[in-house]
Amino acid sequence: MKIINLLSVLLVIIGAINWGFVGIFKFNLVEFLFKKDSIVSRLIYTVIGIAGLYTILYLIF
Repeated sequence: MKIINLLSVLLVIIGAINWGFVGIFKFNLVEFLFKKDSIVSRLIYTVIGIAGLYTILYLIF
């Protein structure tokens, strides 16, 4: 498995765990660590979103 594929799957898993925390405990780990509307938290959400799109393409092809 290529490193980028492994990294994208890992980021998708981290994102899924964070959304699980939000859904079950109403606790957002990213906002807790990096403040709610900071540039860093937006960057993390963007990178995880791109990883999700990449993973979809990886699974299709």
